[in-house]
Amino acid sequence: MTILLIGGGGREHAIATALAASRHKPTLYAAPGNAGIAQLATCLPIAATDLDTLCDWAVKNQPDLVFVAPDDPLALGLVDRLEQLGIAAFGPRANAAMLESSKVFSKGFMQQYNIPTAAYATFDNEEDALAYLKSQPTPIVIKADGLALGKGVIIAQTPDEAEAAVLSMMRDGAFGASGSRVVIEECMTGPEVTVLAFTDGTTVVPMPASQDHKRAFDGDKGPNTGGMGAICPSPHYTPELAERCMKTIFQPTIDGMAAEGRPFKGVIYFGLMLTPDGPKVIEYNARFGDPETQVILPLLDSDLVDICHATINGTLADLPVRWRNSAAACVVLASGGYPGSYAKGLPITGLDEVHNATVYHAGTALKDGALVTNGGRVLGITALADNLPEALANAYTALRPIHFDGMFCRHDIGRL
Repeated sequence: MTILLIGGGGREHAIATALAASRHKPTLYAAPGNAGIAQLATCLPIAATDLDTLCDWAVKNQPDLVFVAPDDPLALGLVDRLEQLGIAAFGPRANAAMLESSKVFSKGFMQQYNIPTAAYATFDNEEDALAYLKSQPTPIVIKADGLALGKGVIIAQTPDEAEAAVLSMMRDGAFGASGSRVVIEECMTGPEVTVLAFTDGTTVVPMPASQDHKRAFDGDKGPNTGGMGAICPSPHYTPELAERCMKTIFQPTIDGMAAEGRPFKGVIYFGLMLTPDGPKVIEYNARFGDPETQVILPLLDSDLVDICHATINGTLADLPVRWRNSAAACVVLASGGYPGSYAKGLPITGLDEVHNATVYHAGTALKDGALVTNGGRVLGITALADNLPEALANAYTALRPIHFDGMFCRHDIGRL
C-alpha cells in the first residue's frame, strides 16, 4: 500500500507517525514533508498548494490513498481533483471545506441550522464595520473571513483596538484577500475546548476533547499564534457536555452540510466555548488541528488507515474507533520573534538526549546533513502518562536538552 501525505508541519509528522504504525505497513510519501517526516516517508519537493504537480504525481504513481492535511489545498479543491482522477483522497471537498475557508459562510450556516454560536454581523466595507463597532461593547472579536494561518482572529479589549483591527484587515491588507470581508461577533466567555471528529458525511465519531494555547507567552499574553501547546483530554469536557454537543452541534452540523449538498467527509474540528449558556461554536476547521493532533493521535488505539478508508467509503458506523485511557501533553518550541519575523537555518541540538517523549518536527530542515530551524513553530514535544499532570511534567522534562538560538516556549501549558 502506498500513501501520499500532503503537508509539512508538526500535524503532518503526527499523522505520518500514525499512518506508519498501520497494520497495512504502507510505503509513505510526503509533499513537501520536513526533516522529521523524512525519517518515515520519502519527501517530495512539491508544495502543498501546487495542485497540478501533486495530481500529476498521483496519476503517475497511483497511490492507494492521499491524505490531505492542511487547509489551503482542501479549500483549493485538491480532494475534488483527485476524486475526478479516480484516486482515493481523505479530506472534505472544497464546497464542504468552506466551513473553514469562509467564516461568513460558516456563521450563516450555523444561523440557518440553529447551531449555537456567538451573535455576529458581517461586513465587506470598512465604513459599515466601523459604524457597527460604535454600537457594540468591548471586548469584541474581529475575524478575517478567509484562511489566515490561524492568526486571523483579534480579540479587541477597547474600542480603539477594535477599530485598529478592522482597519488592519480591510484597509491595510494584513491578511491579504482573506481580510477583505470580516465577521464581528460578541466575545463569549468560558473555557475553550477543541473536539475533532471523524465523519463520513453521515456518521460522526468524536475524538477525545483537547485544549490548545494560542497566545505566544505565559499567562495568555502576547499575539495569537498557530498554537503553542495542547493537552488531551480536556478537564472541562464532561460526558454530559459530550452528549449535549453531539445533539446540538456535531450531528446537526454534518446533517446540515448534507442537506446543503456539501457532504463533509474527513476530519472536522469544532472549536467550542463552554459558556454559561452552554457550549457554543467559536469556529470550524476542515481538518486536524495543530498542535491538537500531536496530543490526540498518540492516544488512538485503532488503525488510522482503516479509519480513512471507512470515512471515504461511508462505512464509519461499522468500524469501532478505540482510544487509550491516557493523557497527553505537547509543548511547542518556537523561533525567537514568532509569530512575527524570525531567523531560519539555526542549528538544533539535543534531540538525541530526549527521553520519555516524542519529538514532532514542525519547522525543520536538513542543511548539509545537520538539523536546522525552518519555521516559526519548530518542534512539538509530546509526552503521555496516566494523568495530565504527569504528562505535562514529562513533556517539560523532555525538552530541557534541546537548544537552538532564540528558542522559547510557554511554561504554563495545561495550567489555564
